[in-house]
Amino acid sequence: MDFSQIQEIIRMVSKHKLSEFILKEGEFKLVVRNQPLASESHAPAPVAVHTQPAPIPAPVQVAAPAHKVEAAPTASNEEANYLVIKSPMVGTFYRSSTPDKPSFVKVGDSVDAGQTVCIIEAMKLFNEIESDVKGKIVKVLVEDASPVEYDQPLFLVDPS
Repeated sequence: MDFSQIQEIIRMVSKHKLSEFILKEGEFKLVVRNQPLASESHAPAPVAVHTQPAPIPAPVQVAAPAHKVEAAPTASNEEANYLVIKSPMVGTFYRSSTPDKPSFVKVGDSVDAGQTVCIIEAMKLFNEIESDVKGKIVKVLVEDASPVEYDQPLFLVDPS
C-alpha cells in the first residue's frame, strides 16, 4: 500500500464520517479513527494509526494542501486577525527542499494560495505543503527539522 492510497482512505473515512476503519493486508494493518476537534466536537478529524510497517516505495514528492486555515487562538487582539496554516499530517517539518537551499517562505514573504510553504516528511515521502490562503507570513511556529503532529499550527499569515 502506498502513501496516496492511505491518503485516499483517510479522505473517504472523513467524507463518509466513519468513526473507525480497519484494513488488514497480510501483516500490514491500517487503523483510521475520527476524533472530534476541540472547536468542532461534531466534525470528525481522521487519524491514521499504523501497527505494522509496510514496504516503503522509493521517495516521491506529493503536493498536499494545508489542512486547515482558521483564526489563531490567542489573547492578543493583533494576532487574532491572523490565519493559521496547520499541518495536514504527522511527520518532520522542513522549511526548504534541501539543507543548502533557501526556505520556501520566511517572515515577511507574501504567499499565494497553492504556493509551497514547507515540506513534511512522512514515511520516507516528502510532501510539499501548500498554502490555501493569500497573505503575508508573520510568524513561523515550528523549528526546521522538528517533528509535527496532525493539525499542529505551522505558520501565522496576515490576510490583509
